[in-house]
Amino acid sequence: MGKTVLVTGAARQLGGRFVRRVQRDPGVDRVIALDAVAPAHQLGDAEFVLADIRQSAIARILAEYSVDTVVHLDVSAKALGTGGRTTVKETNVIGTMQLLGACQKSPSVQRLVVKSSTNVYGSAPRDPAVFTETTPPKSLPSGGFAKDAVEVEGYVRGFARRRPDVAVCVLRFANILGPEPDSPLADYLALPVLPTVLGYDPRLQFVHEDDVVDVLEIAAREPRRGTLNSGTFNIAGDGVLLLSQCSRRLGRPTVPLLLPAVTWVGSALRTIGMTDFSPEQIRLLTHGRVVSTVQMRETLGFRPKFTTAGTFAEFARSRGPGLLPPERVGRAVGRLAELPRGGGPADRTHSTHGAR
Repeated sequence: MGKTVLVTGAARQLGGRFVRRVQRDPGVDRVIALDAVAPAHQLGDAEFVLADIRQSAIARILAEYSVDTVVHLDVSAKALGTGGRTTVKETNVIGTMQLLGACQKSPSVQRLVVKSSTNVYGSAPRDPAVFTETTPPKSLPSGGFAKDAVEVEGYVRGFARRRPDVAVCVLRFANILGPEPDSPLADYLALPVLPTVLGYDPRLQFVHEDDVVDVLEIAAREPRRGTLNSGTFNIAGDGVLLLSQCSRRLGRPTVPLLLPAVTWVGSALRTIGMTDFSPEQIRLLTHGRVVSTVQMRETLGFRPKFTTAGTFAEFARSRGPGLLPPERVGRAVGRLAELPRGGGPADRTHSTHGAR
């Protein structure tokens, strides 16, 4: 008998992609796609169940389908449809509590995979240059999605203690980008002009959507020889980019502002619905964040196809040219470099003739 995999958050773009991918695994017999709203995309041969993980019905679903693998992707910084921040927090935290409670009572559940975020480390001025999975944050996130992720991981650790027979894998993803990103940072980078914090140029890491789906598949199956897919892993592409490099590659000018002004601009953008420019995102765009991926490579055995720079290039191509396309700026700089400069040979010759 093959496995029965339940995937939460199937109505989201990432959830839909994983549902379609995991169906191709020869070891999987049945895929149950679950969400509180109907998906706008195709789910292949998966069975879609309209249910809210915040409700106790999730326990009945696990029992009815004899689910042995749960992939929890319904942990997000953005709401679907008309839901706001309150709905997101309830789904992230209360929904995870209900799901874990149901998994704890289910004798059939053998593996749990949870989508988390490197936001759990926070962003602070005294942060280490690189976070490992065991590095405690200097300052715990005080609100927003980052705090949700910290609470979710706390509940997952409690579940792992109560059900040591279940293989638990927590994947802390860096900022997810690609041709079809769905995150507040992607919305920020899509602005025609990028407000930045004066005097700061943070380091950023990205992970490609394709690599996210690949590593989820690795986490959801039995570990390969010489690897272990139980535990907590940072997931990011190689290398880092500065925010200034990101703005140039997008062709979007920056407007450096004092921190209080950036906070005010963030509130205004949230009010008009352009982007969720939250306090946690402002801290990221001030201090940045870089994580180690040694465990991802050596223990989990996963090597991303895309680097941080490659991921960002894919995202930039999907956005189209900004106000200052890099190619046009490069040509303009080239033409300026070709112009004669004062003090050159021609000027010296002219000066000599004038002296005569």
